[in-house]
Amino acid sequence: MFKIILLVLAFLLVGCDSKPSKKLDGEKLIQTKCSSCHDLSLPPKTYKDEVAPPMMAVSFHIVGFIEVTDESIRVPKAREFVKDYVINPSAKKSFCDKKSLQEYGVMPSQKGKVTEDELEAITKYMFSHFTQEELNKAQKELNDFNKLSAGKKIALKYNCLACHRTDKKIVGPSFQDISNKYKRNTIIIKDSIRNGSKKKWLDSKGAIMPAFKTLSEEDLDTLVKWILKQKQN
Repeated sequence: MFKIILLVLAFLLVGCDSKPSKKLDGEKLIQTKCSSCHDLSLPPKTYKDEVAPPMMAVSFHIVGFIEVTDESIRVPKAREFVKDYVINPSAKKSFCDKKSLQEYGVMPSQKGKVTEDELEAITKYMFSHFTQEELNKAQKELNDFNKLSAGKKIALKYNCLACHRTDKKIVGPSFQDISNKYKRNTIIIKDSIRNGSKKKWLDSKGAIMPAFKTLSEEDLDTLVKWILKQKQN
């Protein structure tokens, strides 16, 4: 009987240990736990009244200044530093120069506001996302975006290209077809964008154009002018 009890206990203990732990989303956590003070943009944005440096600067600074004898442990050691620092911050531990410390002050302790598991997920995301490679990629995307016409930027901003393409129909008609159908009738196009529309295109199989009431009049004018330029030659 005693052996049976031990076997049952062993089974229960193994069952408890093998229970899968909840997988935490480092990206969501860094947004909810860190974005109120740190800018998370890539490339980073800076503000005159910012209360903390951008997260990209933090990541680059720590990885650059952490002392290691083996490069393979640089990021793991940087993660351990962050996990300790956010709970037990001090000017002595900080890698910031005196001017930065005077400007931002020492980070307030986050003890009781973030768990060890959450810090594990946050630091894993932090040092895999805020890297030179990701910064270069983001900078290229920004440069490519800046080269676009003002109208296409607005089309991307409001996700117009999810349903429309310049030269072919997907969910909705192509911008070329819209331009060719309505010519210079900006009133109809504006009304369809601002208030939505349905049953104006027989081949759209009942798809409904949603209303985009938040567009400013300036953005709407720019978008419509761009659409009208997409006509077929």
